[in-house]
Amino acid sequence: MQEIHRPPRPALRLGLILTDYFPYGGLQRDCLGVAELCVQRGHDVTVVCRTWEGPRPDGIRVLLTGQPGLTNAARNRRFLRLLHGSVFPRERFDRIMAFSRIPGVDVYFGADPCYEALVRRRKPAWFRWTPRYRHFAGLERALYNRGARTRILLLTDAEIPIFQQLYTTEPERFEVLPPNIRRWSHSEGNREASRRSVRSEIQSSPDSVLLAFIGSDFRRKGLARAITALAALPSETRSSTHLLVAGQDREPPFRALTRRLGLSAQVHFLGARDDVPRLLFASDLLLHPAHSESAGMILLEAATAGLPVITTGACGYAFHIQRAKCGVVLPSPFSQEALDRALDAAIRSSERPAWREAGLRYGQTADLYSGHQRIVEILEEAPIQPASHPTNPCP
Repeated sequence: MQEIHRPPRPALRLGLILTDYFPYGGLQRDCLGVAELCVQRGHDVTVVCRTWEGPRPDGIRVLLTGQPGLTNAARNRRFLRLLHGSVFPRERFDRIMAFSRIPGVDVYFGADPCYEALVRRRKPAWFRWTPRYRHFAGLERALYNRGARTRILLLTDAEIPIFQQLYTTEPERFEVLPPNIRRWSHSEGNREASRRSVRSEIQSSPDSVLLAFIGSDFRRKGLARAITALAALPSETRSSTHLLVAGQDREPPFRALTRRLGLSAQVHFLGARDDVPRLLFASDLLLHPAHSESAGMILLEAATAGLPVITTGACGYAFHIQRAKCGVVLPSPFSQEALDRALDAAIRSSERPAWREAGLRYGQTADLYSGHQRIVEILEEAPIQPASHPTNPCP
């Protein structure tokens, strides 16, 4: 058969839009990972955002707009006006992808749950009269309404029926991405070295049990629940158990909770960390009792590092833990007593080695690593219809 030679894809001018960049956010990591992969494939990439914390990446242009305004909605309106009024017309991007709710872009990375559904479920009726609600609900409506042209990328399919019920979104506009976690390179020697060094760092005994809580946004990801579960352990178990808290968020409310429960010596606030693999290899369980989580990349990162997981069904990626049989998924609605019992049982369980092996095996057989690659392929595809960029995008 004669080999078909296809011409190389032309380089594209790509605009990636993100509200704010800081080094330890999951959405921020996805944006930067996609940008870096696009550059490797020869494309010209500009990341447009309001603010940027940390070093700038090589080979990627960063365009900052600032964030003046008294409220989040006001700051967001100004950002949208700048994007559609000056940035997009001036830059003339071939493709525009947003990692925040920006109407009129070609591709939207939909990492957030449905805003309208959350408001209806959790907020009083009067909240729908507020400017904040009108703004953010309007942005969601502009993206998902039937007739819009933006392609919508989701981390799981759980929210698709909700969006279709509310907005009659065309099914062909959705695509569910595979996860994109880091591949771990580890050995038993590295694991043992991590266990020793972390226990030395927090001054715990070599046989102490380490629980890992990793992620920013402590309230939403259930840190108070995790601390409460530690306090509920039987006294002998509790005295030899420590909780490692790694993430960038306000610590004082949670430090106050640990003091009130008498756990100041056992809950260790480590701040934002660049050595997450070391913490995972050193720990005995990942505790992630989130209130809500569209995906929960840390669940897969822990499982594929050989760390058993306790999480809630509110996490989009919790089904992977069930499928891999590498931990415990608590059902909804959440019960603190159920978490307390699950933690106590997991610490004492003889199944933990089997959970560890199951997670390692799942990491070798499941597609958990190609999400960013698929996003780049989508950006390189010719859109079915070019997205229209409205001149007045602010609800």
